[in-house]
Amino acid sequence: MKLLLDTHILLWALADDPRLPVKARKMIVNPDNEIYYSIVSPWEVEIKRGAHPKEMPIGAQELVRFCIESGFQRLPVREEHIFLLRTLHRPETAPPHHDPFDRIMVCQCMADNLVFLTHDSLIAGYDEPCVFAV
Repeated sequence: MKLLLDTHILLWALADDPRLPVKARKMIVNPDNEIYYSIVSPWEVEIKRGAHPKEMPIGAQELVRFCIESGFQRLPVREEHIFLLRTLHRPETAPPHHDPFDRIMVCQCMADNLVFLTHDSLIAGYDEPCVFAV
């Protein structure tokens, strides 16, 4: 299975953080799975670090270095990912979700047949089969 890690999952996995759900950890360490990080994650980290440096102790360059050292594969953003944003809808009954980073990562998974491994329960509101919330 090809897994794209949401930024929180990615950070927790790289830091061996106890907040990483056991199910996610098992999926990430499973040698049968290919692990990807989106180029969007370092972008998100750098923006959040600029806004709240005490809450984001790692920068984009460090994140990419750790991903490479861990053997994670980089997933670029392509035009087709951007074009899929127009197809991404939430039911009116779903709580709002305003994170553009998550939305583009869901579209990356839709286009490239990956599973989006996330801890954000709001992402499940998109009702896309590629989303796997842990």
